[in-house]
Amino acid sequence: CCIVFVERGQRRIPIHYAKRLLGRRMVGGQNTHLPLRLNTAGVIPPIFASSLLLFPATLTMFSSSIPWLSELADVFKAHDSALYNVVFVALIIFFCFFYTAIVFDPKDIAENLKNQGGFIPGIRPGGKTRDYINTVLTRITLWGSLYISAVCVMPTILSSYFGPNLNFGGTSLLILV
Repeated sequence: CCIVFVERGQRRIPIHYAKRLLGRRMVGGQNTHLPLRLNTAGVIPPIFASSLLLFPATLTMFSSSIPWLSELADVFKAHDSALYNVVFVALIIFFCFFYTAIVFDPKDIAENLKNQGGFIPGIRPGGKTRDYINTVLTRITLWGSLYISAVCVMPTILSSYFGPNLNFGGTSLLILV
């Protein structure tokens, strides 16, 4: 229930469009919003993070003659270790910011708003709009990355404390929702 609530959560930035004269008609003057999802990156960051953590184990399957690589692989094979979970959370947070920066471009959004006569109330069009959207997106991405990290690590923590082996992970919960 909580996962569905957070996945559908969004920050709505109000946008106003100025009225303008087009021919003999007055057009525009609309109020709308720019929805920024709390989880902009989706399920991609945990998938990338787990793939990166499994990479040393994959390399040791091909060449077991490198001793430091096999030791590194042994450290990351134990999914219930504290080191694994800390590195996993750090990689999820990194990939949330990285993927959001690639997918969502505040400069492009600000330019499109300016070209279409739209503005955010209290914010000047152009660079100030870009900075405002970037600030809001950074704050949302921080909380979204912490949420994704908690969802992905929670099954491991629960299974280590309560004993039964859970057959699903946090990534499968995110995909399911």
